[in-house]
Amino acid sequence: MLDLLRQRLPGYQRTELPLALPEAAVLMPLVDAPDPRVILTVRSSSMPTHAGEVAFPGGKRDPGDKNLLMTALRESHEEVGLESRYVDVLGQLSPVASRYGMKVTPFVGIVHPEAPLQAEPGEIEQIFQVPLRFFLEETPELSSPIDFFGRRFRIPSYYYEDKRIWGLTAFMILELINHVYDAGIQFDVTGLPVGKDST
Repeated sequence: MLDLLRQRLPGYQRTELPLALPEAAVLMPLVDAPDPRVILTVRSSSMPTHAGEVAFPGGKRDPGDKNLLMTALRESHEEVGLESRYVDVLGQLSPVASRYGMKVTPFVGIVHPEAPLQAEPGEIEQIFQVPLRFFLEETPELSSPIDFFGRRFRIPSYYYEDKRIWGLTAFMILELINHVYDAGIQFDVTGLPVGKDST
């Protein structure tokens, strides 16, 4: 499964976001195993944004970050204790806008299965893992279309055990599996008339 990811991700054609927004980055970490797993977090309920929500490790770019990859790796180390030496970064996906006005760039990385993880209690309530095949086998629930920064989207939600994986995190997962695994789940319905955007 990860072999296909390694083959196809380098051919991904990114779409730039024509918005002047503050920048952030996340790491989409996939554990290198026969049944690969996606590492996700539950953000602390005390956080000022996205409190209690499921998210990838990441955050806002600091002035000292030479690029957004450094942001993603630094934040992953701060939030979940993931050291960059355990991560093989394969590439990045198109940036997406968050509802809090951030331009967020996702980086996809393969993580060594023995990499130690430790939640930063001030920011992260829980670290958990979801088999990648779950996202390939389950069809997300899609909302009615909404207008967002000049485009129309249907907001996806996955339900895994007691977790709701939705919004920006689900957008990123769908973008990845649509490109690499031909999932064909249509969530960006920009330019389509209402009623013509069913999957």
